[in-house]
Amino acid sequence: MKIVLGLPKGSLNNVNRGNTYRLFRDAGYEVKGYEPGREENEIEITNDPEIKAYLTRPQSAPVELNREMLDIAIIGEDWVREESINSGNGSIKKIGDLDYGQTRLIVAVPQEEPYRSLEDFFLKNSGRERPLLCFTEYPNLTRDFFMKNPGYRELFGDSKPVVQIRGLRDGDNEMVQIINSDGATEVYIAKGADLIVDNTQTGSSLRKAGLKIIDTIMESSAGLYAGPSCTGEKLEKAEMIFKQLYGATKARNYFDVKFNIANHRADDVVEFLVRMKYCSDEPTVVRGREFSQVNVLIDKSRFPEMLEEIKGFGASAIVRENVKQYIE
Repeated sequence: MKIVLGLPKGSLNNVNRGNTYRLFRDAGYEVKGYEPGREENEIEITNDPEIKAYLTRPQSAPVELNREMLDIAIIGEDWVREESINSGNGSIKKIGDLDYGQTRLIVAVPQEEPYRSLEDFFLKNSGRERPLLCFTEYPNLTRDFFMKNPGYRELFGDSKPVVQIRGLRDGDNEMVQIINSDGATEVYIAKGADLIVDNTQTGSSLRKAGLKIIDTIMESSAGLYAGPSCTGEKLEKAEMIFKQLYGATKARNYFDVKFNIANHRADDVVEFLVRMKYCSDEPTVVRGREFSQVNVLIDKSRFPEMLEEIKGFGASAIVRENVKQYIE
C-alpha cells in the first residue's frame, strides 16, 4: 500500500511562515527534495516507503484530491472551499487542522476611498455606468460572498457577477466582474481595478500598496485533507501521519525544562508544580545522593512565572530546551 501525498509549494513551505519541511523533520520523517527554496517535483520520504510525495500548488491540490491524483494533501482551508463551494459534494474531508499558516481572505480597496464595508461599497456605486472590477485568485468564494452581501442583493438581486478565468466567462451581471489573477493581486488596484479579494497574514503588504480592508470572507490555516480515494488502510495511514505532524506542531508551544533541587525540597517543589499545573501530568524526578533532577514539560507562556517560583525553592542548573514532538 502506498499513499500519495501532496506537499505545498509556496508560502506554506517558507521559513518565515509555515516551513512544512521542518514540520515533517520534527515529526520524525526524513525528507529529501523538499528543502525550502530547493523543492523538487517528486519528494522522497526516505524512512517511510509507504508515502509517495509530490510538490503541489495549493490552488491545484483540491482539484488533484477530487480527481484522485492525490490521496491526501496539506493545504489551506481557503483553497479547499474555493474548489468545493459550487459542487457542494463534500468529497474532500479534513483529517485535522495543523495550526500553522494562518491567514485571512479579505476584501480591500484603495486607502483613500470612503467605503466602510462591502455593503457600503456597492450602495455608493449604485449609479455607476461602467462595470465594477474585482481581481482575485478566489473567484468562486468571491462571487458567493458578493451575492450574499445585502448591498449587492439590493442592487442586483439574484443575478450572478460575471467571472472570467482567462478566456472562460460565466455569469449574467456584467456590472460586477470578478477576474482571476495569478498572484500579486494587490497591484491590480494601481492598474485600475476597483477592489481586490486576497489573503493576508498581517495586512502589511496591503498597507504598503495603499489599500485598506473593508470586509473579511474567512479565516484559514493549513490542515491535512483527504480525497475520495483515501479509504481503508490509506485512511488509517493518513490519520497516523496527522498524529505525527500534529504532535510536532503542538510541541512548538512547549519547553522541556530540567533543574536540580536539594533532596529535602524535592517533594515540596513537585507538589507545587502539580498544584500550579506547571507540568503536563506530573514531574519526572531522578534522585541522587544530595540533589534530585526534576523534569517538566511546560507551556512556553507560563515558563517565566515558573522560573521565578522554582528559584524560590533553591532550584539550580536550570536547562530549557525546545520540544520537537508532543503526542498525548
